[in-house]
Amino acid sequence: MELSNRLERAPVVIDGAEVWPVDHLLLRGDVTRPALDGRSGTQNYAELEETLGRLAGWLAGFGLERGARVASWMAKGPVAALMPLAAPRVGLVHVPINPLLRHAQVAHILADSGARLLIGTAARIDTLAAVDVPDECRLLREDDAACAMSGGDAIGPSDAAPQDLAAILYTSGSTGRPKGVMLSHANLWLGAASVADYLGLSAEDRTLCVLPFSFDYGQNQLLSTWFAGGCVYPLDYLTARDVMKSVERRDITTLAGVPPLWVQLTELNWPSEVAAKLRRITNSGGALTRPLVANLRGLFCNADIYPMYGLTEAFRSTYLPPALVDSHPDSMGSAIPHAEILVVRPDGNVSADNEPGELVHCGPLVAQGYWQDAARTAERFRPAPSASRYGGMAVWSGDTVRRDGQGLLYFIGRDDAMIKSAGNRISPTEIEEAAAAVPGVAEAVAMGIKDERLGQAVLLLIRSADPLAEEQVEARLKAELPNFMHPRTILRREEFPRTPNGKIDRVALMGEFDR
Repeated sequence: MELSNRLERAPVVIDGAEVWPVDHLLLRGDVTRPALDGRSGTQNYAELEETLGRLAGWLAGFGLERGARVASWMAKGPVAALMPLAAPRVGLVHVPINPLLRHAQVAHILADSGARLLIGTAARIDTLAAVDVPDECRLLREDDAACAMSGGDAIGPSDAAPQDLAAILYTSGSTGRPKGVMLSHANLWLGAASVADYLGLSAEDRTLCVLPFSFDYGQNQLLSTWFAGGCVYPLDYLTARDVMKSVERRDITTLAGVPPLWVQLTELNWPSEVAAKLRRITNSGGALTRPLVANLRGLFCNADIYPMYGLTEAFRSTYLPPALVDSHPDSMGSAIPHAEILVVRPDGNVSADNEPGELVHCGPLVAQGYWQDAARTAERFRPAPSASRYGGMAVWSGDTVRRDGQGLLYFIGRDDAMIKSAGNRISPTEIEEAAAAVPGVAEAVAMGIKDERLGQAVLLLIRSADPLAEEQVEARLKAELPNFMHPRTILRREEFPRTPNGKIDRVALMGEFDR
């Protein structure tokens, strides 16, 4: 049944598409078809909608004001899967926290977002000291939320407006701590609709969700599959073999990943009948190399490959159709549905074919800016170029690209110092600040160096006269930072090269290493 026939209201039309509050997604599916599968069992769309209503009812019982932030910090399961819909259903804003983060990063996100609730696993909650949690933030156990989902009163679909805030996703920047990207109901709904469209998802599809739900790419695994009426299987995996086993046991058709995961998967001995189950694989968080594409082609003979490029501030920007992967393996593709991608000169005019320019993302997928950060919002979110058919605010990515005569885009470079390792965007500043906090360390410089498996590995240079400084810094970073931020190598120097104005000459340092 069409969604418009289930509710006594009309949708809002944006960019030619019907847009509903994001918590309405489950109402699109066939009530008898599976929607969520996992260790706790399978629920069809009718059952999962009822479970969602109960979780929303539990959240409503805390009496928070509309727009209050609710954070979640937990492994994948029914609660984590439904929080992106349950919080917005009762007018709250969901703030998912990467389960890999340590207490320092979690404390920053809680304080910055002003979260009133933090729902997490008992083990994670227990790692937080009193100083990590703002006084106004109440700590709740995931088990209590799970219990509420099995009984209690259910709350029906919301009446949220398209531009109401639904989520804040924290993403690392090159100049400091993570910043919160504000996403509306329309951002999430149209993102789900766009991906379901160009991937050709259907009710027959089963998506293995291996990426963290705290990432826009990871969360969209859920939302786009539900938009299409398919079934999701959330998985926290320890090894690549766990992924292969899940594909076999759950008849998975769709898998989203990052380059390091594909490398690990292609190194396994896949039974041909298991590899043949996959119908599509999608990649973001780093470019696929030609050898890796060839390996994926040879192994997953029935799967279409979708290389993609995106940034949290605009969700997703481009994809390369599978038919063009072999002939244009280095291309980022072109704009996804509901996105307009322009390549712009410094003067604001659109560049000519094959002329480098900044990638600018326009249209209704553009987020609402950074949470309580007007300065950084003004840097990245600026009026769209005059050539835009959408106008309004656009995301100026800072990435230099070129567009060929066919309209396909090619990545040239990034103007910031972000490190991309195993699909994670890592702030060098955050690593440097933690290292410089070690007594005896005067300065620190973190950078990414080429790594075949990770894309980039973290190299940390420290300026210190203490011969034991490397060991002390390594111990501090292991205690304070998540594993994916740990340097592969720490090198001590007594002096750093300087620019004429006395600053560390990062260009000179980076030139010493093969990046």
